Amino acid sequence: MIQTLEELEQVRRECRKMVTRRAGLSAGAAVIPIPGLDIGTDVSLLMALLPAINEKFGLTPQQIDALHPNRKKYTLVAITGIGSRVIGSTITRKIVSLLLKRVGIKIAAKTALRYVPIVGQAAAAGLSFSAMKFLGNAHIEDCYQVIKQVLASAKTEAGPVVESKTI
Repeated sequence: MIQTLEELEQVRRECRKMVTRRAGLSAGAAVIPIPGLDIGTDVSLLMALLPAINEKFGLTPQQIDALHPNRKKYTLVAITGIGSRVIGSTITRKIVSLLLKRVGIKIAAKTALRYVPIVGQAAAAGLSFSAMKFLGNAHIEDCYQVIKQVLASAKTEAGPVVESKTI
């Protein structure tokens, strides 16, 4: 469980590295001109990536259920405020499909471009990389904001620390 902003920043950095690696795999699959390979790869990558990000931030359904009731309440309120369907949820193909629709134009362009020799394949790889980075980093930022709000709420609830002095 993340307790400090420093820990939160560290998790964010780790997740960004993970997203960059997966975006590279997506780009590699986009270069290969086999119909459906790129989309299938993107779906598979996101089906693994999104739960991994949730887990790093402590936001899987199981992790949320195990929280102290107050922290669980703050977490669920923060998730609702962000409006994410991915945080605290079991990741399904339907959810991944909805996310891919957010970058639908890039996906369509990537699919068409990859059949143009060399230049088209390079452009498709670039589009695939940027689409995966966009989706992954957007999810990281949503998770980051949820935990940041939870930490702020917990700090507010604790109230100011008052030192007692003996007379």
